Amino acid sequence: MKTSPVPTPSEDSFGSSPTNRSLERGILILRAFRPGSSWLGNGDLAERTGLSPSTISRLTQTLVGAGLLQHDRRRRAYRLAPPVLSFAHAMRAGSQVLAVAAPRMRALAESQRVNVGLAAPDHDEMVYLESIRYNRRVALRNVVSGQRVPMELTSLGRAYLSTVSAGRRKALFGVFQRRCGSHWPEVQADILAAIRQVHEQGFCAASWQPEVVAMAMPLNTVEGVHVLNLSVSTEEPLARVVRELSGSLTALAAELQGALARETGP
Repeated sequence: MKTSPVPTPSEDSFGSSPTNRSLERGILILRAFRPGSSWLGNGDLAERTGLSPSTISRLTQTLVGAGLLQHDRRRRAYRLAPPVLSFAHAMRAGSQVLAVAAPRMRALAESQRVNVGLAAPDHDEMVYLESIRYNRRVALRNVVSGQRVPMELTSLGRAYLSTVSAGRRKALFGVFQRRCGSHWPEVQADILAAIRQVHEQGFCAASWQPEVVAMAMPLNTVEGVHVLNLSVSTEEPLARVVRELSGSLTALAAELQGALARETGP
């Protein structure tokens, strides 16, 4: 199944809100950089953002001047500049949710030998804010803070979709349908089943990668909707893993919600 990100909004899609169009376009360029694609030329950026080559050329020069991109004349390409990393550090250091959640997540990961993650939505993807890995068995896949995963395929994303309005969900379904192609009817059915599971049990489960089972539960926080998940690399059936770990997930979620309520007060 195709899981690569859908192209970001095109140049024609701007102007529907009273926001700064140049700023929006500059952010689209920064969003185009993903792990595995450190150097991007103007053509790559135009393809990934839907912006015109002339707009790309003008904005990349601005971003280089602002110190957010570096330009290599030999490659005729750009990469993110070191100051961008400081934005992520400032976000993590200033997050009350992460300050409360991280030590409790680590304690559960160590005691249960499971992976514990916390993520937030970004357009049609989920972004890990924290990922503590204690696989019970060796796995090739490693997940780190800042990593993105598809919303429509993962327990993280499906748990988040249970919290959004019908209008927002419909818009996202349009994105997922283009991304999934002929697989969309199956994926849509799985998403709707997961949403029902969240409404009935508080969490949902998914196994979108071989021998990986994950469960996720949405959390309403002062910093917006976050999603907590547990995952394990295992050959055990999904239902058995859910029976074994769902209590730990719900207990951790309740502990985090209580701790955050005490931190923020009435």
